[in-house]
Amino acid sequence: MKLTLVVACALVDVDKRVLIAQRPEGKTLAGLWEFPGGKVEPGERPEQTLIRELHEEIGITVSEACLAPLTFASHAYDDFHLLMPLYICRRWEGSVIAREGQQLAWVRANKLRDATPTIVMRGQKREARLNAG
Repeated sequence: MKLTLVVACALVDVDKRVLIAQRPEGKTLAGLWEFPGGKVEPGERPEQTLIRELHEEIGITVSEACLAPLTFASHAYDDFHLLMPLYICRRWEGSVIAREGQQLAWVRANKLRDATPTIVMRGQKREARLNAG
């Protein structure tokens, strides 16, 4: 079975909220909420991937020194096995913006499974149910 390495980051703001992003239509698992991140490319370290992906997806600049390993997920799908290290980051430069058409939400960590996050996309706010799985 193919092993796929995907890295993600729990960005925590000054109000101790965590950023989540909703997978856009047309992507695998569209509509589900996730931490920002992406697939580790050949020759790339997980930290390098996060620095690249966070800039591409949400327009922020993160230094490697501000990324700390937090935990990981491991899940077998029908055609591949996902291994996902999760990092935490509390410092970055720039403002978080949705650069890939995804919806973004800041939620309290203890509400990730049951919260109704406030969605922030292109300056508009609205409520949405968090998909818990």
